[in-house]
Amino acid sequence: MKLKALALLISLSAFSQQKKELTLWYTEPATDWMTEALPIGNGYIGAMFFGGINEEHIQFSEGTLWSGGPDSNPNYNFGIKEGAYKYLPEVRALLKEGKTREADQLVKAKFTGAIETGPRYNSEFGDYGAQQTMGDFYIKLNHSGEPSNYKRSLDLKTGLAEVSYTVNNENYKRTYFGNYPSKVMVYHFESSVATNYEIRFKTPHATIKEALEDSVYIFQGKVADNGMAFETRISLKKTDGNLSYKNGVVYVEGAKNITLEHTAATSFELSYPKYKNPRFKKKNIEALDAVAKLSYDDLIEEHLLDYSNLFNRVSFSLEGESFSDVPTNQRLKNYVKGNQDAGLESLYFQYGRYLMISGSRPNTMSMHLQGKWNDATNPAWAADYHSNINLQMIYWPAELTNLSECHEPFLEYIESLVEPGKLAAKEFFNADGWMVNTMCNAFGYTSPGWGIPWGFFPGGAGWFSQHLWDHYDFTNNKQFLEDTAYPIMKESARFWISYLTEDENGKLVSVPSYSPEHGGISSGASMDHQIAWDVLNNCVKAAKVLGIEDDFTRTALRVRDNILPPQIGSWGQLQEWKEDVDDPNNKHRHVSHLYALHPGNQISTIETPELAEAARVSLNARGDGGSGWSRAWKINFWARLNDGNRAHKMLNQLLTAVETKTISMDNSGGTYANLLCAHPPIQLDGNMGGVSGIVEMLLQSQSGIIELLPALPDVWESGEIKGLKARGGFEVDIKWNNGKVVAGLIKGKPFQKGRVKVNNKVKPFKLNSKGTYSF
Repeated sequence: MKLKALALLISLSAFSQQKKELTLWYTEPATDWMTEALPIGNGYIGAMFFGGINEEHIQFSEGTLWSGGPDSNPNYNFGIKEGAYKYLPEVRALLKEGKTREADQLVKAKFTGAIETGPRYNSEFGDYGAQQTMGDFYIKLNHSGEPSNYKRSLDLKTGLAEVSYTVNNENYKRTYFGNYPSKVMVYHFESSVATNYEIRFKTPHATIKEALEDSVYIFQGKVADNGMAFETRISLKKTDGNLSYKNGVVYVEGAKNITLEHTAATSFELSYPKYKNPRFKKKNIEALDAVAKLSYDDLIEEHLLDYSNLFNRVSFSLEGESFSDVPTNQRLKNYVKGNQDAGLESLYFQYGRYLMISGSRPNTMSMHLQGKWNDATNPAWAADYHSNINLQMIYWPAELTNLSECHEPFLEYIESLVEPGKLAAKEFFNADGWMVNTMCNAFGYTSPGWGIPWGFFPGGAGWFSQHLWDHYDFTNNKQFLEDTAYPIMKESARFWISYLTEDENGKLVSVPSYSPEHGGISSGASMDHQIAWDVLNNCVKAAKVLGIEDDFTRTALRVRDNILPPQIGSWGQLQEWKEDVDDPNNKHRHVSHLYALHPGNQISTIETPELAEAARVSLNARGDGGSGWSRAWKINFWARLNDGNRAHKMLNQLLTAVETKTISMDNSGGTYANLLCAHPPIQLDGNMGGVSGIVEMLLQSQSGIIELLPALPDVWESGEIKGLKARGGFEVDIKWNNGKVVAGLIKGKPFQKGRVKVNNKVKPFKLNSKGTYSF
């Protein structure tokens, strides 16, 4: 290994936490993709490896490979049929008369007939499409005998995955990682004795070409329904042995070291309305040409420099027990049994950051419900982009944990939806601006999708727009605000300005609306109002930063202030709808009407204590159960209510060991043995929502004040976290002991000003000429 890479590894080993503290490890190969295989990725490709002894199994998907879309149906038209809005006045009239059931029936009867391509819940997705697996590589080894000293691991500090074992006194080791700069996945096999390998590829898609050319395995295929073409290539580098190919199998004979450099691309491009990329094969050739002269050590060095630049920005350690010497699957089970394991909690936090780095990098496709990891052609919920919380939750940690670059693919995806979203707004509701509903795909699908009862959600674009404002708020990138964020936010605000309707009291309400996923159709779902308030409020703030005052900003301010505010109901709850009809015994997993508490900031314990208490009443009534992402959201809620012990209890619930793969949306969420969130089935939002919740317990800044330890649980009595981001472009380090801050550091631009709350006291600060402030 080169000296530079060796020096980097040495510096990584001196990181504040020892290597074993940030490693997932197991003593057996994985037998199940969803619950046991381990994820690796380079932003473009997401792969899962099993670590089999006689045969390795590496399944992978590339983020742009999708079924459905315009090429599957010439009448696709983004799920929209002209003229649907003509039923809207009748719907609104019924709702104004209080005839909710009649309005619901009318919507289902008329709007359903106006949609030809709406997806049908969890069965077939038709030309709506679904994210696709690309296929599986199987690497067979010719050794035989009983293995010993087996270990399968994933080191979060380095982003290196390993499999090691001994057979007949010979040592075998494999190292896997995703190299983002070179756009390749790297699978390295080494052994103490010359070994024979057989490598084959299996895919559910049609074959166009399969060959071995100049030590490069090439497979070209296409998706059946839309003809989307794809190509994957593996360059095989070896130090010894012989290479041959027959009947789709690559044979390597007598090699002690082989390195597989893997790349993939598709004919998709995120460009409305055609979504075509004619030069995708050239991208693969260019990637492999670029690494042709790089050794395995070169690739590791390049990866470590790139990966550590992101991962090492944040460190997190908690004083207390850490059972890192116990295999991760057993460690998780012990934790659920009441074995307090502070190290597991910090491992889980950093695992989420690892997944973000591995699955979402600049110029790659946005992560979907399963991140970048999908082994199916018809995955649960199409492995698509759900706008009623899931996709947003996946990206909650990006700014908070100092990974702003990883936010960019989602922001680019949002931008790609604006034009088709304008079609949806105009053709469905005769409204201005842009909107998206619950289910979105790679091809600009923005319709309500009435084939499923909760497909209608006019708030999606407004919620997406919050991420644009947050990216500015955490980075202070004024150019991004001016060129990208504000124009998109403005168009979302224009939708709400034209969509909101005056009620009998002159207040503006959302009609029709649907409280995710707890409808039916109603007048005045609270979440709609809170999202509308949020996007209008953010537009007002953005315009002030940019020095803009015009008719739009004046209208936005007026409309914002006339939206029906959050209401407190008869039993002290925060109302989910305009009407006071909440059931105190309802345990539904969605608590959508608490958007204003988190991720919004319309409700706070300081500025609106009565509303905060009403939110607390609603949370208590809903209980602590739910699916994985639901439990994760509740961590954030309780943190915003400054209840660290309750937030930590929800973290305990989220880390419940789950072994079943049965689809359930009620009360069976938790975590699989590979630490991926069990919705169930797998969804990445629970992982990322959990990371966000941990940050909210330790640092909040939505009020304009940097609040340190706002919801510290008793069990986290002492600890240290470095590198978190706060709004305003600040970076924050905190060290605490006995529940009190004992030291800290704020970094930013020289002479930048702000306010910080330390041990319940708020004080102003000003950064020095080096851009730091110590306390």
